[in-house]
Amino acid sequence: MFEIFPEKYVWNLSANIALSSGGEIEEILEACRPLAEAQERGEEPGTEDFFDSWQAVADRQVELANENIGEGRELSAATRLRRAAIYYQISERMQSRWFTPREGAYKKMLDAFADSVRLGRDNCEIVEVPYGDSMIPALFVRAEGVDGPAPVMVHCNGLDSSKEMIYWSGIGQELARRGISTLMVDQPGTGGALRLQGLTAIHDSERWASACVDYLEGRDDVDAKRVGMMGWSLGGYFAPRAAAFEKRFSLCVAWGANYNWGELQKRRLNREGDRPVPHYWDHVLWVWGYENVDEFMEFAPKMTLEGVVERITVPFLVTHGQNDRQIPLEYAQAQYDHAVNSPKRELKIFTPREGGVEHVSADNQPVATNFISDWVSENI
Repeated sequence: MFEIFPEKYVWNLSANIALSSGGEIEEILEACRPLAEAQERGEEPGTEDFFDSWQAVADRQVELANENIGEGRELSAATRLRRAAIYYQISERMQSRWFTPREGAYKKMLDAFADSVRLGRDNCEIVEVPYGDSMIPALFVRAEGVDGPAPVMVHCNGLDSSKEMIYWSGIGQELARRGISTLMVDQPGTGGALRLQGLTAIHDSERWASACVDYLEGRDDVDAKRVGMMGWSLGGYFAPRAAAFEKRFSLCVAWGANYNWGELQKRRLNREGDRPVPHYWDHVLWVWGYENVDEFMEFAPKMTLEGVVERITVPFLVTHGQNDRQIPLEYAQAQYDHAVNSPKRELKIFTPREGGVEHVSADNQPVATNFISDWVSENI
């Protein structure tokens, strides 16, 4: 993994996410360099300094994109706006929920993203999935080269990602090339569902996953008998749980196994294992809607796939990076071992030889997106 900051895993992870999402190395270094230089001087920059540095780079990309638009160069503007949205997202996701400027940063990310899709004429439809009295924000990437209804994968987030980050990973584009559509969702507790709708996370993911299937069944470009479910990071819990209880799913992928996330929180409380964001416990309480850590820890044991993956009766792929510093490798083996009723299960560990060894292959995401897309196309 590209590591510019000594002893700051979460900042290095963010830089790698920006790289794999389509950020430019010089712009990423521009955002990181002042922080790294401060560290070298013995100073200790915080997450608000991180925010300011990345925001400045993003704001300039918007300024340059507007110049492109004024010159009638919309495709050029789209590429800059895409990068601006990436940098806004990177800065925003690292902040505490109480950091007021993050709200404006999130809105700027959404605006830049929507404009980049529109001006770039991307294969990406911004949609909403009805969910009770509310809605789940989502993106739909349509299968290419298919006449009539196409199979589709529902792709959910982890603890701190967004549907835009899923889109930037390239998984939707790789699946589209193989004739498969993708619905990327900000499920409760993530992205716009949390920030704009106030929807907090729930352990029984089949509830919102079923709403996604209901929505897809109403689209005439979807083959409703071939709908798969997948998720990365904490989505490696949500997706298997959904596939175990929502029997309309015909396939499942865990992009990063998350067999017993509740147990992992006890380890993190004891300072074992790297965390995905600063202000970790504050972020967890925000996501799940709890007032304090004690309340959350009473709930946490529900977040397990023990006795759940046994109920998966469709093809099931588990992937994991060999050097994942957030989720123990042992969870991948356990998830695979207990999925005894899957008619076709596979465990894929990404090694240093092929790349993609970090959490959800953040060090080399194309390795994972291509492997997963091939497997899905062969099994859906």
